[in-house]
Amino acid sequence: MTPPPPLVDVRSLHVRFGEVEAVAGVDLQAHAGQSTALLGRNGAGKSTTMRVLAGVVPPTAGSVHVAGWDVRHQILEVKRAVGYCPDVGGLVPRATPWEHLQLSARLRRLENWEDRARDLLERFELGDVAHRVTSGFSHGMGRRLSVCLAALHEPQVLLLDEPFDGVDPIGVEATMDVINDARSRGAAVLISTHLRELAVEACSSVLVLRGGSQVASATAGEMAGEEGARAYRSLLD
Repeated sequence: MTPPPPLVDVRSLHVRFGEVEAVAGVDLQAHAGQSTALLGRNGAGKSTTMRVLAGVVPPTAGSVHVAGWDVRHQILEVKRAVGYCPDVGGLVPRATPWEHLQLSARLRRLENWEDRARDLLERFELGDVAHRVTSGFSHGMGRRLSVCLAALHEPQVLLLDEPFDGVDPIGVEATMDVINDARSRGAAVLISTHLRELAVEACSSVLVLRGGSQVASATAGEMAGEEGARAYRSLLD
């Protein structure tokens, strides 16, 4: 029996901004029910790769398919298939969490979304601030809300860019729950982070990037513990 194609299929991805090559030849395949980490320091090309997958930044060269759609020519279909938590921004300072969720639901023409929205807010301990404008939110609160927004419509591909940055243990646990829920219903999950310990806890496979290039592909087990820490440091040196 032929296995199903990957939900994310990236071949020789290059992204240039003027003279700067932000991504230089990344290959990545992510399948339904699996979670993959893009691991590396700031400037490694993780966020740029995620933006290409989300349909925010076009590839300069290479092929990228998300849920079977070509990001060059079928951008609206890609955006419908994806739930995207960007690394920074994405929130309207004068809008409340509930208004953010309501707008997302309307744009995606979701029905009966309110119960799921309430559940997500409660999971991330944002229920008490659901009707407070986000301008006063801490960085961690903003990160938690961004994950809620990415997960609301139960996308085929869930893209979480630095979801653990500045997030407290409760937010980390809630994010892990969202990742596990997505995997259990057959979504592909990609997480970019510089936090090795959380990457190996959340994911089954790890892609290590450095300076825009792919330097290693490993299982989470190979990147775990002290041996994994030593291997990771050697890849970044």
